Amino acid sequence: MTETKIEISELKTEDSDLVKELAKYIEDKTNAKVETGIAEITVKGEDRTASRVYLRVLLRKFIHSKDLKEQFRVTGGKDNALIVKEKKVYVEEEE
Repeated sequence: MTETKIEISELKTEDSDLVKELAKYIEDKTNAKVETGIAEITVKGEDRTASRVYLRVLLRKFIHSKDLKEQFRVTGGKDNALIVKEKKVYVEEEE
């Protein structure tokens, strides 16, 4: 059984309902046990359905489906973890 943690603290600031929707989305797609914490989601499931690579794909699809692709990105963390980070926006100054 594989356990993967997804850090969602920055996504949570956008909308609290997004976290519930994300947990439900992952649970539906992987048939794994999904636990939602304060700043993270823990996914426990079989090796294939809850692999880190597959969860990364699911996170990207979810972000894209909610039109948040311009605001968030998915990065890898330590010890079988994924992080949903807010993109930094650079604004050029006009003179």
